[in-house]
Amino acid sequence: MRCMLLSVATALTTMALKAGAAWITGSVGLLSDALESAVNLVAAVVGVFALRAAARPPDENHEFGHGKAEYLSAAVEGAMIFAAAGAIVWTSVQRLLAPEPLTEVGVGLFLSAGSSILNLAVGLMLLRVGHRHRSITLVADGKHLLTDVWTSVGVLAGIGLVALFGWNVLDPIVALLVGVNILRIGYGLVHESVIGLLDAALPDDDVAQVQQVLDRYRDGSVTILAPRTRASGRQRFVYLTVRVPGDWTVQAGHDLLDRVEADVRSALPGTWVFTHLEPTDEAARPR
Repeated sequence: MRCMLLSVATALTTMALKAGAAWITGSVGLLSDALESAVNLVAAVVGVFALRAAARPPDENHEFGHGKAEYLSAAVEGAMIFAAAGAIVWTSVQRLLAPEPLTEVGVGLFLSAGSSILNLAVGLMLLRVGHRHRSITLVADGKHLLTDVWTSVGVLAGIGLVALFGWNVLDPIVALLVGVNILRIGYGLVHESVIGLLDAALPDDDVAQVQQVLDRYRDGSVTILAPRTRASGRQRFVYLTVRVPGDWTVQAGHDLLDRVEADVRSALPGTWVFTHLEPTDEAARPR
């Protein structure tokens, strides 16, 4: 939550700096950069509410928690990116048809460069913390901030060329490229959110860790079928079918399942593990 609040503060600061640079210079390239920072601000505010909702414990209406709230946050951010990209493209086309000279380029470049350094520092921190806590909200916001940095670098290069050679038409062209890049990022966020809402399986690395645990229990008497998995925000779910000889006692089978579940949770902390016990003997299995 502290990271998201820092992201909100960063978005406010960078939006103000870039908007000031766009107003001083009259550059649509810098304006497009400022619009992307406005999207960052909205996304960060939505992310705060999403993380707060996702952190709520299970209740009688949501027995498996509220983890999918983070996918909704990423989807909202993707939609906002599409809206910003549309505004950028529209403004760029208008300026492309009627190019205008820029003013006070040095001051504008200085303000924009300062905001980019701030975005770089906060974006790297969000990615690091997001991966550590498996938060799609923090990771999405971090990726967006880093994308904003590369966008700003392109804009700064374009504005610098305009200032050096007087190629005023380059300013709206750079803005158009920014708009296309933002559309690409928005599509990626929406795509990832949809996959998560449809209960995608856990990443291959996570499944491999589960398999390593299960392999320790598989022998001539115990069979464990391939695990079924799904993710819900930062929550992970693993479903196992364990087959043991039909003459085992209920207590023996229960004790085995307890050990398997504990070892899987140890390999993937915070994972919900569900096990189903079946007899190995074909004739003894329920139909």
